[in-house]
Amino acid sequence: MLVNAAGMLKKARDGHYAVAQININNLEWAKSALSVAEELKSPIILGVSEGAGKYMTGFKTVVAMVAAMDKALNVTVPVAIHLDHGGYDGCLKCVDAGFTSIMFDGSHLPFDQNIDKTKELVALAHKNGMSIEAEVGSIGGEEDGVIGAGEIADAEQCRVIASLGVDFLAAGIGNIHGVYPANWKGLDFDALEKIHAVTSGIPLVLHGGTGIPEEMIIKAISLGVSKINVNTECQLSFAAATRAYIEAGKDLESKGFDPRKLLAPGADAIKKTVKEKLTLFGSAGKA
Repeated sequence: MLVNAAGMLKKARDGHYAVAQININNLEWAKSALSVAEELKSPIILGVSEGAGKYMTGFKTVVAMVAAMDKALNVTVPVAIHLDHGGYDGCLKCVDAGFTSIMFDGSHLPFDQNIDKTKELVALAHKNGMSIEAEVGSIGGEEDGVIGAGEIADAEQCRVIASLGVDFLAAGIGNIHGVYPANWKGLDFDALEKIHAVTSGIPLVLHGGTGIPEEMIIKAISLGVSKINVNTECQLSFAAATRAYIEAGKDLESKGFDPRKLLAPGADAIKKTVKEKLTLFGSAGKA
């Protein structure tokens, strides 16, 4: 059931759990995420970066694929198709393609430009029945060409952006994309508390969900985080399972090179990872 993400995240905020954004990269990712969400009766957000959208031949292809899968798999839970870390032009393309939700990442712009572009895209998104996420501060590391220095978000800037009518807000609190280094200092919960206090209860977003300790995830949810993004962990799971299949020589057995067989272990590994995240975030049974 394709919907925008506003309603599911308000419900998550009020119910003190978080909805997972699982970034998708191809058919296996989308099918695995949708199957698990339906199995666990959990809402889910399918994230699509601009690079992944290009790889899948464009945003319209993504929408067509997910919409067809949604019907073919008889999915009854709420599903949002969401642009991840979109630029201004990328957001316009996703509006045209029929996404149900967009993220405008103006965190790298001068703050007045972030305000102006966010305000414009809020009006456009809501006019088209879409939800919209904005960002203040930046998420450290690199994801699909989007590089962030990892600045802690300023609470007052968060208040201003939240007041523009965005449906949910990403704020840098020490989280990073990719694998966390051994010397990572952890999430800045003092900053999160301040942001939560001044943003009028808007659902907050935690990017870089891969590798954050469970106790930090649970505490972040208690402080207003209602959406947690996962991408790298699914990629690592898929890669490890595929490597094990090939190293065991399974691709040489009885047409094991058939993509439907070759990619199956990786797809199963993605399902396992998604199931773990939906359970940890508390969204299972909340559709």
